[in-house]
Amino acid sequence: MDAGPLARYAAIHGYIELGESLEIDAITLLRAAGLDPAGMDVEDRWVPAAAISRVLEASATASRREDFGLLLAQHRRFSNLGPLSVSIRDAPDARSAFETLIRYQHMYNEALHVRLVERRDLTTIVVDYDTKMDVGTRQSLELATTVGYQLLRTILGDNWRPVAVCFQHGPPNDLSTHRKVFDSEVRFDQGFTGIICTTSDLRKPNRMSDPTLRSYTRALLESVETASPPTVLTRVQELIELLLPTGQCSLDQVSRSLGVDRKTVYRHLAQAGETFTSVLNSTRLGLAERLVADDRHSLTEIAEMLAFSTPNSFSRWFRQQFGVTARAWRAQAKEREGRK
Repeated sequence: MDAGPLARYAAIHGYIELGESLEIDAITLLRAAGLDPAGMDVEDRWVPAAAISRVLEASATASRREDFGLLLAQHRRFSNLGPLSVSIRDAPDARSAFETLIRYQHMYNEALHVRLVERRDLTTIVVDYDTKMDVGTRQSLELATTVGYQLLRTILGDNWRPVAVCFQHGPPNDLSTHRKVFDSEVRFDQGFTGIICTTSDLRKPNRMSDPTLRSYTRALLESVETASPPTVLTRVQELIELLLPTGQCSLDQVSRSLGVDRKTVYRHLAQAGETFTSVLNSTRLGLAERLVADDRHSLTEIAEMLAFSTPNSFSRWFRQQFGVTARAWRAQAKEREGRK
């Protein structure tokens, strides 16, 4: 069984701000889904796509806003696509931009699958979202579809309209946000989720494109693509960093987050010459080194973030690992910083 799909934190850019505006406890909802609120600032960090779907569905329920995904899409920026945004910006036309997005979609969300389907004079941008886990995806699908619609508006101009926007799920009780956002026909209970466009529209020039930069942006994207894909080991390391502050960092929890069983994780780690305990210890060491050197958190807070039962147990562990007390380590770090 393969590890479950991951997505970049950029997928929920603006989530905390939207949560505050809707008067829901966004921080608690993130933690309940197994996500680290502090990680929201690191948009390139990978987290389980299922956890993102969970927090979106829970937020829609808590805020009583069935349009939560659409509202969150308003906080997204073109740059949230990371390196992919550079190549899409300089694609010659809308179709080329989406073909680039489809080719490299694994670079920003492994659960999202977009494809183009042509029938006569119409082209449909079909959006699928598969987390490989039993979680709701209504909000994730609406978020992804709205982001795709916004991308087309950016490429083709604010006067562009699709033929229709379709969703497999049923309609919300209040359609006003959907009508306002898409400003075109919105259909529910359809056989697919996606955007129907005229084929000729997708051939129109990309108004953002700069032909002189295309060779540069193509080389940039190809260099990013050749980077090593994430391994189970790196995913386990990232999940340990994510789960430690929640107090739920265990092999069982990591396995569930990856969508596999314990034996699968154990086997992949063994192939890398590691065990779950060894990865946990090395990740905790790295976190402790960074957190103690940075005085934004008290040592008591760091002990909690690293899942120690008491500050004293953290202090003993730190001295055993680093040969000095945490306070002495912090003082030395400040001294080194002062010399720069």
